[in-house]
Amino acid sequence: MTRHLADHERSNDGSRLSRYIAISRQDVDEGSHPASKALHARQQTRLAGLKTREFVEIERGRSA
Repeated sequence: MTRHLADHERSNDGSRLSRYIAISRQDVDEGSHPASKALHARQQTRLAGLKTREFVEIERGRSA
């Protein structure tokens, strides 16, 4: 009698992740809009984190 499928150990070699990374490196310029690339490349400010925190507090029902 063979073991059940759930009883076998899974290999955790990260092959799916490495394949996704390889595809993203291969298609670097393809598929991304220039505006989204510019937003991703711009420098982050400390105010962005504060704004995010304020929006989260508003969403939770808290007000200052």
